[in-house]
Amino acid sequence: MVSKDKAAKEAGATLTLQYFKSGIGAPEKHKLVLKSLGFKWLNQVVTRVDTPAVRGMVAQVPHLVKIINP
Repeated sequence: MVSKDKAAKEAGATLTLQYFKSGIGAPEKHKLVLKSLGFKWLNQVVTRVDTPAVRGMVAQVPHLVKIINP
């Protein structure tokens, strides 16, 4: 049986995210979301598998992260 992550990677369903605004003044929960998405520095671009969990995390911090390719 194929896992959901592996199936999504094979299907090419990915999101490219950019950390474009500093989270210094943001609440601690928002900082934890940024860390869980894999961001370490400003203007960093990461690629994540397009899952409901990742979409939910991005929805929590739309003022700090933008989706480059929808």
